[in-house]
Amino acid sequence: MPIGGFVIALDRSIQDEVLTQFAKFSQIEIHGVDEEGNAVAVIDTETSDEMEQLTRDLQKIDGVLSLGVTYFHAEDEIEKIESGELKPTLSFGRKGEKPANCS
Repeated sequence: MPIGGFVIALDRSIQDEVLTQFAKFSQIEIHGVDEEGNAVAVIDTETSDEMEQLTRDLQKIDGVLSLGVTYFHAEDEIEKIESGELKPTLSFGRKGEKPANCS
């Protein structure tokens, strides 16, 4: 299960509404918000693909100014890739390229 730490910059004028939207996602834990509207969050998902999609969805919420990853851990997912149990769909090359070790 990938786990990521994020700093999410919020529009202070609608911060409470944004935090209410976040509460709808069981994968997100908000650990605090400073006086400038920066929320510290932990996101815990089943796969990296799910985390990537969730962060895209969060960025579409009105009042989310930016979302920055500060920490990412996916060791168990790496073990599944190495054993062949999971095939990655993310490409770290040019758009549309598959990773070199994927068939």
